[in-house]
Amino acid sequence: MVYKRIVVCLDVKDGKTTKGIKFKNNVDIGDPVEMAEKYCKEGADELVFYDITASSDNRGIMIETLEKVAEKISVPFTVGGGIASINDIRRVLLSGADKISINSQAVKNPSLIEEGASLFGRQCIVLGMDALADPAMPSGYRIIINGGRVSTELDALEWAQEAEKLGAGEIVLNSIDFDGLKQCYEIKLTDMISSNVSIPVVASGGAGKPEHLGDMFMKTKADAALVASMVHYGNYTIKQIKEYLHKCGIPVKLDW
Repeated sequence: MVYKRIVVCLDVKDGKTTKGIKFKNNVDIGDPVEMAEKYCKEGADELVFYDITASSDNRGIMIETLEKVAEKISVPFTVGGGIASINDIRRVLLSGADKISINSQAVKNPSLIEEGASLFGRQCIVLGMDALADPAMPSGYRIIINGGRVSTELDALEWAQEAEKLGAGEIVLNSIDFDGLKQCYEIKLTDMISSNVSIPVVASGGAGKPEHLGDMFMKTKADAALVASMVHYGNYTIKQIKEYLHKCGIPVKLDW
């Protein structure tokens, strides 16, 4: 059986887990190492760690923090933010990450996807996509980079398909319009991308309650759901989310 995965996202800034709405007004909400350990114990299938200002600050990722997180968890761990070279990929993987996520740097240098997949295996290379609704684009969505700060001329669907051809093994698809609102996932966007690529797609941006995950899984071909606010603020636990999905007939891994 292929299980639908629940992935907890830790956005990190200045060494602290942070959360905002539509990439703005971020507030610190805890220690990423402690939170990673907690979610691992609660039953998260995977964790994603984003150093959200590494690209905009033009600096490398916080390796020491990654090593501390890797020591505390036993689930697959994806790391993104400021990864701009093959050497960066190597350093992050050697620090304990199972996969690396490239977003802004992949747009600026698409060959990084191809080279990374060739050297480390496409299962290690995740494309992070931040998409904003824009009727001027062929698919209706534009790619935004540098943590929501810079618009590109890339169409979301075209970029997803191109990245798959280059060697990306997975896509984390985030809707900027829905990010942090806790109202629902962007179903139209998620369905479009997941139906038109053959690699796994992780839906991101907008989950506020278990019903939102159930609705997304039933209406799209997404393989996983990324959650942040709904668990960070204590509204729901991973167990509650999985129990709801299980009752809906959606296959999830129950560890209790």
